Amino acid sequence: MVRKIFHGTGNVMKWYTRKGDSGRTHIIGGRVRKDDVRVEAYGTIDELNSFVGLAEAALRRTDGLGDIADELAGIQQELFDCGSDLAYAENPEIFKMGTEPVERLERRIDELDREAPPVTRFILPGGSEPAALLHVCRTVCRRAERRVVTLAAEYPVNGAVLQYLNRLSDWFFVAARAANARLGAADAEYARGAAVFRRRESDDPGK
Repeated sequence: MVRKIFHGTGNVMKWYTRKGDSGRTHIIGGRVRKDDVRVEAYGTIDELNSFVGLAEAALRRTDGLGDIADELAGIQQELFDCGSDLAYAENPEIFKMGTEPVERLERRIDELDREAPPVTRFILPGGSEPAALLHVCRTVCRRAERRVVTLAAEYPVNGAVLQYLNRLSDWFFVAARAANARLGAADAEYARGAAVFRRRESDDPGK
């Protein structure tokens, strides 16, 4: 919670409350330890949102990636919705996340995937700075998903949040590959691995 202190005719907003020094924090329903599973879940989503902002800033500086940067801006809003839904888990009437964002991600995953060459080996983060940052987002997104799975084992959660995080990590993967393809940068491949992925049917000239 943010405390406001007023001085004279103006006001000064205090960003510290002196209430969290004991390792506990306030959530809807009471006070819990700061490493409570619910705090871990929406705290990791908040961490992911910070990395998404960093990636967006980098993509804004890079020609040809403006549309992906625009999508990242929208994803930041949806991640905040996810955190809100986890905080209000006992009041589903005010959930903000539904199926539409998941369906939109799936459509974009298919579109962006067509921009990059077929995957034949395991992909490592890299190739270009924008792609590397998107891979950072992907790995943090996976951790956020794990934290929400842990939360869901103990408390009710909005299932759309789990679906969204799962699809979002896939979106980060294909967006990173599309960014490399647009920039003429090759994906970084795991050199000591064999070719393990089949070609997509759409890449087979006989189909």
